[in-house]
Amino acid sequence: MKPNPAGAFPEACKAAGQAPQQKTQAKPAPAPRQKVLVTGGGGYLGFSLGSSLAKGGTSVVLLDLRRPQWELPPGTEFIQADVRDEEALYRAFEGVDCVFHVASYGMSGAEKLQKEQIESINVGGTKLVIDVCVRRRVPRLVYTSTVNVAFGGKPIEQGDEDSVPYFPLDKHMDHYSRTKAIADQLILMANGTPLPGGGTLRTCVLRPPGIYGPEEQRYLPRVAGHIKRRLFMFRFGDRKTRMNWVHVHNLVQAHVLAAEALTAAKGFVASGQAYYINDGDSVNVFEWMAPLFEKLGYSQPWIQVPTCWVYLTATVMEYLHLALRPVCSVPPLLTRSEVHSVAVTHTFRIAKARAQLGYAPDKFRFADAVELYVQSTSRRPRGSPAPTLLRWLLGLLLLLGLLALALRFLDLQPLQAAVDSL
Repeated sequence: MKPNPAGAFPEACKAAGQAPQQKTQAKPAPAPRQKVLVTGGGGYLGFSLGSSLAKGGTSVVLLDLRRPQWELPPGTEFIQADVRDEEALYRAFEGVDCVFHVASYGMSGAEKLQKEQIESINVGGTKLVIDVCVRRRVPRLVYTSTVNVAFGGKPIEQGDEDSVPYFPLDKHMDHYSRTKAIADQLILMANGTPLPGGGTLRTCVLRPPGIYGPEEQRYLPRVAGHIKRRLFMFRFGDRKTRMNWVHVHNLVQAHVLAAEALTAAKGFVASGQAYYINDGDSVNVFEWMAPLFEKLGYSQPWIQVPTCWVYLTATVMEYLHLALRPVCSVPPLLTRSEVHSVAVTHTFRIAKARAQLGYAPDKFRFADAVELYVQSTSRRPRGSPAPTLLRWLLGLLLLLGLLALALRFLDLQPLQAAVDSL
């Protein structure tokens, strides 16, 4: 990675360590140390961002319901609080110069089906963050959004901030994407809000795709678990389908640059702006995941399944999860929106971030993250069969998918329009 831009965040660091020219010369008063707060600071991205800023000399507050699993670096403070707790936010935001609003819920797996919690955190929490920023006179707010505010299952090739509008809210098939789109707009609309006693709230939005990197805890372990249970023996979608990814270090760089671009020193260039952030490359997800299969000692998916079958099966799994939730947890292998993400091309340009923020992503390999993951996990016997119940359940779901497909051809399938879109 290039020299950490976090080092330039506090101007006071530049003068640190300079000796006075004369013994009798009075030392200049040090500039006040900047203080930032990261919501979702116990998570992978939030903690990585906070750690990077702290190493650059910034005072960092990490706020999250769950404690980080990593040791806090010097210069950081952890506050255990809910982003929906207004009083806790008000106390935590005291003296803060910039807020990075990273906290969210419902990104993947069974979480995507928790409608009420997703709504309260992603929308309700964002409203509170904006309100408390204003009351506490915080001048800068950077929001971590997602490409899903624009992507909803329709192909997007090299889209940018001007050419691709928000996907219609009533057309989103998952609560996460819809609520993130609402929050994205709330943050941008808050830009320019007058602060009590003078000053202005400046806001901007970053829209990354999936995140990878060392010690990533969401995507890679989940996929690896499915591979070890031999649940990913099939592939679907066109081999030409492409998507973007972003390494955590590149995304941290973008956040730091965005915060700097909300200052007078940078002409407030990022004020009220949205930016797509990724590594600058587009890949096919099955080709991208090849190192994971290899390192785990399993063959890559070789059974090509029609996308419509996978979509219909995912639909059944979602409804089955919701129906059985009061009794037991049956996490879906894939959700409908995840099927779209794999099967439909959606790539975005980062030219605006390069030009306005000075964003320059470094080159990283997914294989390196896989190597670190394999080294950190205990070895398990290869080829261990999935539990009998799970195999039976998957077989049943595939059978239901086939039945649903047959009904579709008989014009009895209410999901025909959705399947046709694939």
